[in-house]
Amino acid sequence: MKAVVLHEYGSTGKLKYEDFPDPKPGPGEVLVEVMAISINPIDWKMRSGEAKERFPLTLPAILGRDLAGSIKELGEGVKDFKVGEAVFALAWATYAQLCIVKASDLARIPAPKGDHVLGMTTAATLPLVAVTGDQLIHIGARAEKGQTILLTGALGSVGRVALYCALEMGVKVIAGVRKKQIDEALKLGATAAIDLGDEDVLASLGFVDAVGDTIGGALGNTLLAKVKPGGNFGSVVGPPKDAALHPLVQVNAFMAHPDAATITHYGEAVRDGKLVIPVDRIIPLRDAGEGQAAAEKGGIGKVVLTT
Repeated sequence: MKAVVLHEYGSTGKLKYEDFPDPKPGPGEVLVEVMAISINPIDWKMRSGEAKERFPLTLPAILGRDLAGSIKELGEGVKDFKVGEAVFALAWATYAQLCIVKASDLARIPAPKGDHVLGMTTAATLPLVAVTGDQLIHIGARAEKGQTILLTGALGSVGRVALYCALEMGVKVIAGVRKKQIDEALKLGATAAIDLGDEDVLASLGFVDAVGDTIGGALGNTLLAKVKPGGNFGSVVGPPKDAALHPLVQVNAFMAHPDAATITHYGEAVRDGKLVIPVDRIIPLRDAGEGQAAAEKGGIGKVVLTT
C-alpha cells in the first residue's frame, strides 16, 4: 500500500509518501480501505515530537487518527460487519490506503435520509472532534441540564461539537470566541458570546457552573477562577498550571477515547444539516505535509486527505 510515513521527528518535510507493508487484521479487528482522512492538531504534535511523551512512536511510523472508507477484510471473530460496508472511525495510522481498526471502535457511515447524505470526505472530519467535543461536555465540564457553562473555542471543530452537545442537553452556553465570531456563535444557539481577547469582558464575567476549555495557557488560568465552588473545569489541552490554587474546583483534563455510538450520533447530525464542521480544503494523501502546514497555521476549517 501507499502511505505517508514519518522516519524521524521534525518538520513537514519528514513526511514521505511511499510504499509500506500492507497490514493484516487480527482477531476482533477490521481492515479498512481508506478513502478519506482528516488532519488534527495531534498529528503535527506527534510529527514534531512535541507529543512524544504522551504518544511515543516506533519509527518509521504512520500518523493519523480519523478515517472514512470501506471494509476490505474481517479479522477472526468479527460478526457485526460485512466486507464493502462504508465506515468511519477513530483509529491510529490512518495516513494510508489501508488501516486496521478494532471492530468495537468502528461505526457505519449513516445511510442517506431523504436528500441528506453523509459523504466520505465529510465523515472523515468527524471521529476525533466528535468524541472530543462530546466528552468535553460530559466528562470534562460534567454539564447538566439548566446549568450555565463557558465554552472556549466554540467555533473550532471540537468547539462546534461541544456546543451542539451542550444545547442538546439543555445546557446554557456562553461561547468564548474571537470578537468577529460573536454573531455566528449566537446564530448557532449560544445563550451569549464573549470576546476572549477582551480583558475587561473576562474581568466582569460572573461565576459559571463549569468551563469547557479547548485553548488552555494563560486563558485557562483566568477562567479557572470563574468557576463557582464545586464546579468543574474540563480541558482537552491539559490542566491549568494554577489548578492547585483552586481546590474547590474539580479539574478534569482528559484524553478522548473512541466511541462508535458517539461518532454515529454526530454523523447523523451532520448528515441532517443540524451540525456543520467546516472543511477548508480537500487534497491528495501524498500532500499530507502541505495539509499539515496549512492546518497548523490555524484559522481555517478541516483539511481532508483523500487516497
